Order: sequence, then C-alpha cells, then structure tokens
Amino acid sequence: MSVQVVLVHGIRTSATMWRSQVEHLEAHGYDCTAVDLPGHGTRMHEDFTLDAALHAIDDAVRAAAERGPVLLVGHSMGGLLSIAYTGGAAAPPVAGLLAAACTSLPRGAGLSAYRMLFRAVKSLPGSGMWITRGILTTTVPRETRADFGAGGYALDVQDRALASLAELDIPAALRRISVPLWFVNGQYDQLRVNERLFQRLAPHAELVIVPRTTHLVTVMRPRIFNAAIRLGVATIESDAGSAAGGLPRARGERAAEH
Repeated sequence: MSVQVVLVHGIRTSATMWRSQVEHLEAHGYDCTAVDLPGHGTRMHEDFTLDAALHAIDDAVRAAAERGPVLLVGHSMGGLLSIAYTGGAAAPPVAGLLAAACTSLPRGAGLSAYRMLFRAVKSLPGSGMWITRGILTTTVPRETRADFGAGGYALDVQDRALASLAELDIPAALRRISVPLWFVNGQYDQLRVNERLFQRLAPHAELVIVPRTTHLVTVMRPRIFNAAIRLGVATIESDAGSAAGGLPRARGERAAEH
C-alpha cells in the first residue's frame, strides 16, 4: 500500500493552490487528494464552520487511509486545522503531518490584528483584489501564480473563518501528536511568531525553513516544498518498512534551521 497525501488549503484560496504539488506527486506515482474546505473553491456556497471543516478533512483522510498510510499536509489555516485534527482526542488514521506556514497561535491581539487587516482590505474598491494580484505578481513565479486564485477567493467567509480558529486548542493538540511531524515555514513568514513554542510543545517535530520566501511558501518555491513532502513520504515509507520487518520505529532528528 503506497503513501497517500491529503492536502488542505489555507484561508481564501482553494484546492487549486496545490496544483504544483499534485502534478509532482502524480508524476512520481503517488496518490493525492486536495480538499476544498466549506465556503471555499467548489464549496463556496456552503457555510464555514470548524465542525464542517474538520469533517471535510476527516472524510478525505479516512477515504485515503483505505488505500495506504496518510501524510496530511496543511497550509496556513489548513495547517492549523490539520494540527487540531491530527492531535484530536481520538487519534485519526494519520501517519505523518506536514504543517506549513502556521506556527502562530490563532488568538489574542495577533488574531485580532489579522482580522482587522482582512476587513480593511475587503473594504477597498474591488474588495482589495488589486493588492492580492500585485503581491502575487511581485513574489510568485509565473508558472504557479494563477494557482492560488484559480478556484476563486472566499472573501465572504474569511473573517468568520479566522474568528473560528480561536476555538482551536492548538497547544493541547500538539502535545498529543506522536506521528512524524514537520513545520515548514518561509524565511519571511509573519506566522513564525510562535515557532519556538510549537517546537517545545512537539519536541519530536522537525523544522524546515525555506529561504527567501514569505507566507506563500507552497507557490513561491514549489520545488523545495515538493521536496519537503517527499521527505514526509519517504519517512512514512521507511517507518512502514521497519514495522513490517519487526524493527524498532525510527525517529527523525530535529532539522537544523537553515
């Protein structure tokens, strides 16, 4: 049974943000599923709630787990939801977790400031989409630039989705996660603010810093991010092989920041 990769997008975007990763994985013979969360992409007409979002992740993970061990990959809001899901009280069938651009606790002044920023941008003419297009044009390579918004932008649910994240108990979830875990951050990502705390809460986790990237690490340097996913896949394959051979399960060393 081959490793299955489940991909969970961040706020406002959709499953299309993972086009580069899907193409890479499929080209190398790996099955993958890119999830659309409620209120986003093909599910834009639905309401966003935490329960509905976690249920969407659970559906995708359990379907994939029937075919092989699952590497769950989440970006930004999708990363936080994936942490909460993997570290839930009832451990789901996740063999490894890659949480990207999400090492910040979604609460307090930081979350309030983020919500205020999104509201301010949305109040601008054209919902401020010219700012988004400008950022993508100046920071994202041409080959992946369209992927982030190809499924549409979930502007109507972004504030509600952000507010709901405060209900997640991320510290408790991190303490419960025992499967291989990677934090992948862009060097200039604003959500690195609690990076050290996340490492203390999950001391077995590996930290990967992608140089010269911001929050949009998956589309800014897709080849490096794809390599991080392949690291997760290889680790799960190695663990599965060790278990089949009756060997002790190997634990990864914490990656050095570079």
